[in-house]
Amino acid sequence: MTQPAPAAEAATHKSTPADGGSPWRTAVARADVRTLSLLGVLAALIVIGGITQPDSFLDSDNVQLILTQASVIGVVTVGMTFVIISGGIDLSVGAIVALASVWATTVATQDFGFAGILFTAVIVGMGCGLVNGVLIAYGAIVPFIATLAMLAAGRGLALQITDGKTQMVTVDGVLKLGERDSYILGIPPLVLVFAAVTVAGWLILNRTTFGRRSVAVGGNAEAARLAGIDVRRQRLYLYLLSGLCCGIAAFLLIILSGSGQNTNGNLYELDAIAAVIIGGTLLSGGRGTITGSVLGVLIFTTIQNIFALNNLETATQQIAKGAIIVAAVLVQRRSATTS
Repeated sequence: MTQPAPAAEAATHKSTPADGGSPWRTAVARADVRTLSLLGVLAALIVIGGITQPDSFLDSDNVQLILTQASVIGVVTVGMTFVIISGGIDLSVGAIVALASVWATTVATQDFGFAGILFTAVIVGMGCGLVNGVLIAYGAIVPFIATLAMLAAGRGLALQITDGKTQMVTVDGVLKLGERDSYILGIPPLVLVFAAVTVAGWLILNRTTFGRRSVAVGGNAEAARLAGIDVRRQRLYLYLLSGLCCGIAAFLLIILSGSGQNTNGNLYELDAIAAVIIGGTLLSGGRGTITGSVLGVLIFTTIQNIFALNNLETATQQIAKGAIIVAAVLVQRRSATTS
């Protein structure tokens, strides 16, 4: 029997850790460090808010407001996380939210009541996601271009449906969900939906084959294809998932505002991408966490709340947000070069 060459044997030992699990432990350790860092930033913001506005920031009503505002963009961010982990991008999420919200609040749709509004918002969101997925996966169109086209088309169609007017919701079942009487143990229903979507997203990403395939496609699409993964179908599913999240977010926004407007979801794409980036997801794909993305949403929402309570200008908020994004990207690049 031929003995293995010393060099090959050495390479084998080098590629296999002595404890059999150090790469996984290293990855978990890195994820924990990122999560703890984000929690530290969030804690620092809470301290700042408590110092600058001690009477209003820590008030239970304000905390509920922060979580409620984070819920809508948070649901969108969960879907965006999957897309970016796979190496894609979705610039159309804000337009999809707007289109779904106005389509679901037309007079014809409201005639079908609560179920009609919810069903329409979800179906419109998934339909737009399906179009994005088909164009990108099977039409070989670059995600940036395909979703940019959907952004323009979605905004245009939303404007055409509303004729620039606000569509008021008249369905009591929907309006009551935005009232304090519907809170469960002091928690708004929107926050509960956000929590449910977050848990579902975490389980899908970390405990299912779908999640592992998404990471594999983002890490190396060709290697994933050679491993037997249908890369095109996986990408289609990912944009469909993003559309589903947009539809759910549109329904939450309808509850929150009691109306449908063509301006809904303005700049959601930028907010979602920013939250995903500072949450530790690589723009190039192949790595990311739902937990980090959700913490990113909470950080940005808390910053906006602190600025609003201190009567700081919107321009200052945008400058701070841009600085945070740049810092997060620089940290990502440094981590990539040292790993």
